[in-house]
Amino acid sequence: MGVGIGHPVDPNDTAEFAALAASAGAVGVATVLATRARPDPKYFVGSGKAEEIRESAQLNSADVVLVDQTLSPSQERNLEKLTGCRVLDRNGLILDIFAQRARSFEGKLQVELAQLSHLATRLVRGWTHLERQKGGIGLRGPGETQLETDRRLIAKRIRTLKGRLEKLARQRDTSRHVRREVPVPTVALVGYTNAGKSTLFNALTGSETYVADQLFATLDPTVRRVKLSGVGEVVLADTVGFVRSLPHELVAAFRSTLQEARDADLLLHVVDASDPLRDERMEQVREVLKGIGADQIRELVVLNKIDLAGEQPRVLDGADGRAALVAVSAANGDGLSGLREALTQLVRPNQVRRTLHLELLAAAVRSDLYRRNAVRTERQCDDGSWDLDVELDLTEVAKLLGNPGVNVVETSERTRAQRVA
Repeated sequence: MGVGIGHPVDPNDTAEFAALAASAGAVGVATVLATRARPDPKYFVGSGKAEEIRESAQLNSADVVLVDQTLSPSQERNLEKLTGCRVLDRNGLILDIFAQRARSFEGKLQVELAQLSHLATRLVRGWTHLERQKGGIGLRGPGETQLETDRRLIAKRIRTLKGRLEKLARQRDTSRHVRREVPVPTVALVGYTNAGKSTLFNALTGSETYVADQLFATLDPTVRRVKLSGVGEVVLADTVGFVRSLPHELVAAFRSTLQEARDADLLLHVVDASDPLRDERMEQVREVLKGIGADQIRELVVLNKIDLAGEQPRVLDGADGRAALVAVSAANGDGLSGLREALTQLVRPNQVRRTLHLELLAAAVRSDLYRRNAVRTERQCDDGSWDLDVELDLTEVAKLLGNPGVNVVETSERTRAQRVA
């Protein structure tokens, strides 16, 4: 059921909701559309439209009624009582999809936390036979003990899940800290669900991340290292896809997963070039990024699926002269060379080439530079010291010069004698 509040139902929203239902495994048998100035307190829709839903459900032998809006617990319960079917609103449907798709231990914990947070708002006075009754011997019930017990058990389980997720988040932070000790740029793929992020991730890394033409095909983040010419190693992270009106319970539960995006040096915003609403989808993704504090990170828009949109590979520069948009097809490889060049340009925009002279006491610095894959050539001096041609960010060069025995070799000094190649 699609309901437009203050406006007719957008056919594109209806099509997306149908795709969500199909992703959950549902088979659509009928669609009921409604337009209201404001939600009805009892059924969300009017009583006449609610009757139409009941008749349609009975006529088509429906098992579940899906509503493309967020229902209150009482509205959901009233519709279930009227139709005799299970009723799921948009948030419940998305949570169900996530529960089916979670594969990793962390992903399953995150989904369970989101489900319980959602369920906690759905506990109602379903145990009315246990309510306290007034007056009379033998007529005093124990009160709403079962409801309070349910609330307490759910709250306890939520605390347990949060504790486990915090522990996993600390372990993830440790991994990030190790990566930061060896400064390797991190690039996170973000975008609307089914925009082709995982396909692009596989094309760039040679991985075999699960790919399917469905919403939320993958939930768990995948991190791989990839080498770029002129830059060296780059960490590429594939994150969960976003969707219109993503339930806040999911955003909160997946915050540690989305941390990969917040800590990235560059965001690859993957957009489906064949989507007629691609501009609107981009804004919806940016709203989620703003919500997790990742809206200030540099962004490179990747128009994917140009083979379906009938477009050609291209690279468009922004006002600063650096690449701002790259059009590619991850499925057939068109435009990927341009994307790699753009990544080389953007992941380390302040990268420079310098020749450093390292004394023997700076041998540890030399080892660290090789570990970073920053050394391009090396020459050893007669006294055992080294001249290294390195490619580093300007800030990293400044940090290195603070180490004893590390100096920048001026151009005129590079021709000095007594040097052994």
